[in-house]
Parts: sequence; structure tokens; C-alpha cells
Amino acid sequence: MSFLTRIYPFKQSNHLLRDSIVYGVLIWAILYLLQPFGFSMYRGNKCLIAAIFGLVTTCCIALYGWAVSKRLPQYVKPWRIWHEGCTVLGQIIFIAIGNFLLFSFIFRFPITLEFFLLFLYWTVIIGIFMTAMTIGIEYNRSLREQMEALLNNTTEEQKDILITIHDTNVRGNDLTVPINSLLYIEAQKNNVSVCYLKDGKSTYMEVHTTLTAVTEELKDYDNIFQCHRSFVVNVNNITSARGNSNGYQLRLGNCLQSIPVSRSYVPRLKSFIA
Repeated sequence: MSFLTRIYPFKQSNHLLRDSIVYGVLIWAILYLLQPFGFSMYRGNKCLIAAIFGLVTTCCIALYGWAVSKRLPQYVKPWRIWHEGCTVLGQIIFIAIGNFLLFSFIFRFPITLEFFLLFLYWTVIIGIFMTAMTIGIEYNRSLREQMEALLNNTTEEQKDILITIHDTNVRGNDLTVPINSLLYIEAQKNNVSVCYLKDGKSTYMEVHTTLTAVTEELKDYDNIFQCHRSFVVNVNNITSARGNSNGYQLRLGNCLQSIPVSRSYVPRLKSFIA
């Protein structure tokens, strides 16, 4: 339920007519090339009939988009994922009804209440699956795109900044690296392991200190983010993020290790990419 109540993370497409035509062409291609649902039994001009179904689909999408999809978000604020899901499902049902009426007209199939309800039942079942898949794909793609945008947020601004991680041993060696080279820091018993780029390769160095002390030293840098009780990462070096609300796995630079984002830190991670 928490996923459904999240704010829908990206804007509606401004190319309603183009999108409608694309879906119409897709319906034509499916019917004409694959010929499902007994379409292969039709003896007439299959290309023409498939094009008519595609045209009806285009008109339904354009009409529904103009009357519903484009208008509702203007009045319902904030627009949430469940709002988008219901709107998409409504569009699928609207398209299906239009094509059902066209099917009955072309093939002289009698329209009965029983057959229409059966058709509507399967449309809703399939529509719920397609809606969930569409929303899920779009949502995760949006998060990935916003995550990728982080790569260039502050890299240029910080190109000359050096950070120092202080070793608490009396004769310890402090580690100083360019902030843009830092990938992540991992807590390891009484030390921390610092992974950073040196000559384009991932390099590791252990420093006698605690992760708490490190995060306190680097607290003024917004791109240094604690994603787990044992890990701190430089979000500007994240190259991929996979997961969901229960947790993510991050990849940084050319490092082979995946860095976990525990569930309690996911909301903070999303604040970076919202």
C-alpha cells in the first residue's frame, strides 16, 4: 500500500497524438503479423481490417487522454501512483470496449449482456496485470534516470576538493584523496576500508577510525551518503541502482562489489533522486 500512495515521480507525456498513433500502429502490427484470436480465419483484407482496429485504438487513446489523462492530474494533487494506475486501467477498458464494438460490427457478432460481461471481466484481469507492469517499469525507469542524473550534479564543482580521513593511531597515516575519487567507505571492526579511484583503478586502504567519525568529518558534503550501518558512499559515483522499497544494491565506478542500501536508508536515498 505504501508504494501505491507514493507521488507519481514523472510528468505526463506532452505528445498525446504521437503516442496514440504509436499504439495504434502497434495494434495493427500485432493483428496483421501475428494474427491472434482467430484473426487468421478472416478471409477478407486482413491488412485493412487490422488498420481499422489500429485506428480505433488511436482514437480511443487520444480521446481518453484528452478527456481524462490530461485533465485529472490538474485537479487531483498530489497525483499518486494509485491515481495513475486507475487512469491507465480505465484507458485499457475504454480501448477494449471500442474494439469490442468494432469486432461485433465487422464480424456480425451479436452483442449480448453475458458475452459483454465476460469480455469485460477478462479485460479487467488482463488490464490490471498490464497496468501494474507498465507503472512498475515506468517508476523504476524514472528512478534510474534520476539516479544517473546525480553523476553530474556536483562532480565538476568538486573537482579540486580534497578530503582527509584521519587515522586515530598515534603513528597512523591519514588518507587524503580527491572527493571525486572516493567510491565508498566500509566499517571493518576497529578500522574502515576506504575504496577510491587511483589511476582509474579501484584502490583500497584501511584507516584506524570508526565510520561514525568519518561521517562526522564529511558531514558538510551532501553527496557523501550513509546507505547502511556499515557503508558510506559517494552518490556522484553511483553507476547503477537496483532494488525496491525493501532495499537497493548500488554499484560505484568500476568497483565489482555491490553496496547494500538497507531498508531504513531507502527514504533518504530517494530524497537525493526525487
